[in-house]
Amino acid sequence: MRRSDVRRDDGTGVGLSLDVRDRHGPGLCVFSAGPRLLLSQGERAVLLADVDEFFEGVDFWRTDAYRSFVPPLRADTGRALAGSPKRWAHRFAGHLADSPGSPLHDGRWLLSHESPFRRWRPAGTSHAEYWSSMLVEGHPDGYIDWFLHSGSWEVLPLRPMPGPDDSRVKAYRKQAREGTLPPVLLWWVSGLDCHLVLDGHARLAAAIAESVEPPLLHLHRTVPRDDLAARVDDAVGSYEDELARFAGLRAVHGPTVPDGAAAAGPLLARRLRDLDTAVRPTWAWPLPGGEERWRRVAHEVTGGPEWPRI
Repeated sequence: MRRSDVRRDDGTGVGLSLDVRDRHGPGLCVFSAGPRLLLSQGERAVLLADVDEFFEGVDFWRTDAYRSFVPPLRADTGRALAGSPKRWAHRFAGHLADSPGSPLHDGRWLLSHESPFRRWRPAGTSHAEYWSSMLVEGHPDGYIDWFLHSGSWEVLPLRPMPGPDDSRVKAYRKQAREGTLPPVLLWWVSGLDCHLVLDGHARLAAAIAESVEPPLLHLHRTVPRDDLAARVDDAVGSYEDELARFAGLRAVHGPTVPDGAAAAGPLLARRLRDLDTAVRPTWAWPLPGGEERWRRVAHEVTGGPEWPRI
């Protein structure tokens, strides 16, 4: 896997671009069977989902089978890397690349420390109130409501959130107060229209308990490698066409007409930067056996109750 820094025009870091090769299938994989999804980690079913027929939301059933691929993070590591989101991104990128249980597969990804959640927070809402409202509730089953939360990108934990008095949460609460809390790793899954917590359930619970902003690392797919060259060519071609248009105007009206670089240059830079940051849909693999297989798995993991309830 090749890593490269992604920066804004002013030089500030956005995160890491991950170019993954020779990894044809992920260990944490989304399978699809019509309107139904199955998230599995190896042979273990982690999450079953059934999209509402009117596309107003998703019924889900969460098992207790998910295992984080990130080793436990020691307090001294948190103190050593505190205030350095770039170093945290490199550390988590290593775990994503090395573990067979991560969602990475061939293609290009962005691991960003810029949170999209901040711009949606209502004014005057505390960190605890906001992040509690962003969590999708329900275990083992629940509902992701697209009708009420369309575009708000809620957060679905892959296992039940621990309480504020949990021993791990207590340890992380101290780090949250000190400002040394390691980041929570989120994965954007377009088929669910929400983020899944890949690592950091206890850290997120600690941040909520202390009402502090949880540090985040946000993983999603970007423009694929085989589409990148064509999109770069399109952006450069548009830039050159705009300069040619201004050149024609200058030939007619004289040098008082600008050469167009001041307008076209920033647009080109923004389009090229978007190739490293734009969110692309999550890949889902066809589920072998289709909907019949999905129903068998659902029967096995739910113990046989009538789910989803129609």
